Amino acid sequence: MSKPDTWKAWEGRVVEGKYPLRQWLGGSGHSAVFLTEFAERPSQRVAIKLIRVDEGNGEPQLSQLQVTKKLSHPHLIRTFQCGVCRMDGSPFLYVVMECADDDLSQILPERPLHPSEVSDLLPPVLDALFYLHKNGFVHGRVTPSNVLAAGDQLKLSSDQVAPVAQQDAAHRRRDVYDAPETAAGIISPAGDIWSVGVTLLAALTQSVTAAEQASPTNRDLPETIPDPFRGIVRECLQLDPKRRCPLKEIQERMLPAARSVPAPPEPTPIPAGSSTRRPVFAVAAVIIVVLGIVFGLLYSRSSKSPTETADATKQPVSDAVPAPTTTAPKPAEPVAKTRTSAGEVVRQVLPDVPRSAQHTIRGTIKVVVRVQVDPSGKVTAATLKSPGSSRYFANQALKAAERWEFSAPQVDGQPTVSTWLLQFRFKRTSIQASPQREKG
Repeated sequence: MSKPDTWKAWEGRVVEGKYPLRQWLGGSGHSAVFLTEFAERPSQRVAIKLIRVDEGNGEPQLSQLQVTKKLSHPHLIRTFQCGVCRMDGSPFLYVVMECADDDLSQILPERPLHPSEVSDLLPPVLDALFYLHKNGFVHGRVTPSNVLAAGDQLKLSSDQVAPVAQQDAAHRRRDVYDAPETAAGIISPAGDIWSVGVTLLAALTQSVTAAEQASPTNRDLPETIPDPFRGIVRECLQLDPKRRCPLKEIQERMLPAARSVPAPPEPTPIPAGSSTRRPVFAVAAVIIVVLGIVFGLLYSRSSKSPTETADATKQPVSDAVPAPTTTAPKPAEPVAKTRTSAGEVVRQVLPDVPRSAQHTIRGTIKVVVRVQVDPSGKVTAATLKSPGSSRYFANQALKAAERWEFSAPQVDGQPTVSTWLLQFRFKRTSIQASPQREKG
């Protein structure tokens, strides 16, 4: 069996006689995360992470994990307990921790983040790193999969946090999210800065190619990255750790008043000699135009016959009707009355969106879907009338709209086809939908 299949097969087992593996939540080739129970926090969702280790090498990593239990910050995942266990005869570390709902890596395959969403995401990440660095720790693995949503908070994982060490022979570079100097075992806060730059690049572009190609002669970044993020990413991806942008400076650039590009120049003052003449000419021109319109109206009225003038005063021009002709109108032919009844919604389905995706929303994203409904009330086709500002949320709305059901409208007692417009409103804390039948 593959590793994920093996992990999932462990559901129902109990670690150390205290932590039941209730539900497999995901993992990688060397670790697995399950929903579990923790007696000291019975009302809180708690997860347990199992990390495979080499025989005899578990104690150093366990000591590192024990340190994370002392960390306390609103933007760091809490560690409650950790230890060593054996699963199928192999040694594992286990970490009992706060359970996250989702992570950034689940959103990026669908869409990049909008700059306004990154403006909400980056400050919590920076706050958590500032807390760690100030207390002598490094995170060591800032990646989209470790930027998590727990309840209404964005948080960084904490199970890889370690004390600052200038060199760690056991640590090696795994991918582009690890700073280049990690290949030599150098672990420092500057490495976290590099990781922030790559994570920003991934969030805004869904690509880390620019980071993979980083060199002293290649500092090009996609034109789609706006300021201040463009400058932040460029300075985070400096190959020399000493030249990377400090956390404090990144935080300052994220302040609303901060600018990473020069402010537009002030308008050139108008010379004193012309400052009073231009408004006069402008006012004079307006007066001339208005007088021309007034005189034109008066002239047109005076050219009408008295009868036309009297008729015009009786009703607005838009409501005026032509004079009756001498031919008598034909009597209206009888029209058969059609009995109709409007349909209504009998099943409403809201989009299934992870909390982490909702937490990236700033304001309201509106999506309108047009659905064709057959006489049985089933949706036969759904198309986007207005996709809004996010392709990801538009697709989620489209999938939900296809599952709606209706009571079909009736004409003379017979059900008939109908067309509806479904408006979905995505907000940070809620998703709403409202239907409206299209006439026709």
